[in-house]
Amino acid sequence: MRKIPALLILAVCLAATAAQAAFETRASAAWILDQTTGTVLLSKDAEKPLPPASMSKLMTLNMLFEALHDGRVTLDTRFSVSARATSMGGSSMFLTEKDRPTVEDLIKGIIVQSGNDACVVVAEGLAGTEEAFAKLMNERARAIGLRNSTFANSSGWPDPNQRMSMQDLGLLASRLISVFPEYYGYFAMPTFAYDGRVPSNHNNRNPLLSLGIGADGLKTGHTSEAGYGIVGSAVQGGRRIVFVISGLPDDTARAEEAERVVNWAFRQFVQKTVAEKGTRMASVPVWMGSQRQVGMIVPEDLELLVPAVVRGEIEAEITYETPLRAPIAEGQQIGTLVVNLPDLEAMEIPLTAESAVSRGGFVPRMRTAAQVLMQKFTGSATGF
Repeated sequence: MRKIPALLILAVCLAATAAQAAFETRASAAWILDQTTGTVLLSKDAEKPLPPASMSKLMTLNMLFEALHDGRVTLDTRFSVSARATSMGGSSMFLTEKDRPTVEDLIKGIIVQSGNDACVVVAEGLAGTEEAFAKLMNERARAIGLRNSTFANSSGWPDPNQRMSMQDLGLLASRLISVFPEYYGYFAMPTFAYDGRVPSNHNNRNPLLSLGIGADGLKTGHTSEAGYGIVGSAVQGGRRIVFVISGLPDDTARAEEAERVVNWAFRQFVQKTVAEKGTRMASVPVWMGSQRQVGMIVPEDLELLVPAVVRGEIEAEITYETPLRAPIAEGQQIGTLVVNLPDLEAMEIPLTAESAVSRGGFVPRMRTAAQVLMQKFTGSATGF
């Protein structure tokens, strides 16, 4: 592996103050993602499996959205309600065994009313039993990359085997937004009362929806073990953030901290185009090629999210496997641009070949062989 220093210049800087300070959250665990650029803005105990409370209902919704996608159910499909579902404590959609709610009713009841009964109805409707559904949840969790999550039930009811990391919750939220846009709008519903029933919990519990800050989802959660948490998302100026916070002492603290997260993420970072599509970042030698070097370019406009106070140069380096052997196809990934930004995780951007390089004939191969022999005898590091 060879590394080459690279230099990126910000065309515009927004401030001349000191470097961006890291966000100090009162949450015991947190994960904040700028979904637009894929930049992780904050990670605090984010990979630790924790009790997710009702935030794990997002996985139940994911399973239901997948069933809608592949045609197993439609929004008008009706599910029966079991005695087990109606016996669930905690948050409720207030279903009875006589009810036959549609899939759309259940989606609204889970999102707005956080209905534990609705989750059991979905689990039994899709898998026969909640136990069987939990097994399917675990299988799907592994398949979609949730590495620190295990499920024992569909509702988030306290159980030692019901665990999710904040990172997994954030990744799941990002999946719901990007893979199921046709259903994502349900998360911003302000109220829902099934069949005209208007209990005390018919209002959406997301404290951000009414603040005019671009919030449009997703799910709150609370148990005595987990504390108060929220999986949230908001859009401002073409940027979307997804965040998860947990372990707050009460719903007031949760609402205040969620708003702080949104304000910080949008006000303290700015999206910049630092290299246009096709910009050559470096030229590197090619082993046994018809030409001695090939350019490494960015295949798309390079958009970076940077702290608003950063100015001037950005530290970066290019890594690639050497020797780089011909043949090489135009557009083939041949390296990686690693960008280091203050207080953020390093970003890796693929670099591709600017042009095709065929395998060389007799003369290029003799030239390469001579250069290799020269290196052996002199210890010099010549190009190919």
